[in-house]
Amino acid sequence: MASLTVMDSSLKAGRAYEAIHREIVSCRLFPGAIMSEPDFMDRFEIGKATCRIALQRLIHDGLVTSIPRQGYRIAPVTLKDIDEVFQLRLAIEPFAARAAVGRIKRSQLERLERACRIETSSDVGNQIDFFLEANRSFHMAIAVATGNERLCRTLGNLLDEMTRLVALGFGVQGVRPNIESDHIQIIEYLDAGDADGAERIARQHVEVFREMTIQKVLASLRDTPELALRNLATKPKRVS
Repeated sequence: MASLTVMDSSLKAGRAYEAIHREIVSCRLFPGAIMSEPDFMDRFEIGKATCRIALQRLIHDGLVTSIPRQGYRIAPVTLKDIDEVFQLRLAIEPFAARAAVGRIKRSQLERLERACRIETSSDVGNQIDFFLEANRSFHMAIAVATGNERLCRTLGNLLDEMTRLVALGFGVQGVRPNIESDHIQIIEYLDAGDADGAERIARQHVEVFREMTIQKVLASLRDTPELALRNLATKPKRVS
């Protein structure tokens, strides 16, 4: 009986963690916001013990910090974060595109690319969520085709971080990224067996999306004063 109770508590904490995590990465819990333990308990309808376990996991993930006598702060999003994520994507994804040549089916990528363009409803928030999942699947399929498991894990973590950046920039602005033409070109070069072309377009895709994301995040910080106060929009270094 005791083991069942422990298992039940673990499941509840896991579900609470997933729910809070989802709200943070989608920016439904605004970056930089300060929330008390009762705030989390009320919002997610969870008990104190469950809440504390979930929050400890989120602290470990770097998505929440504990503030003595105040509560918890949702991790802010800075332009330095954007810069670091895209620097790593620039190092990884062109290599992945080159390594995936001849190892992935065109039909698979076309199916995933079409999913990136589907509009699920008039709710931009839902569209952003759907786009992010579809876009992640597209890029991860290329990574998986390389056969490099460490590359897959690293890129998967980066794309998870991208979720917050895109949600803060594009979601708050109420628009969806328009990057389908890059995906189509990547598919064409991969299908043609052109490793140089695939690598070049993959690099161009990350560079263009970086600039788009920075512009949208800056616009969100400008248009939402409370966000700007909570997040340090430090100027990123240029990537050569």
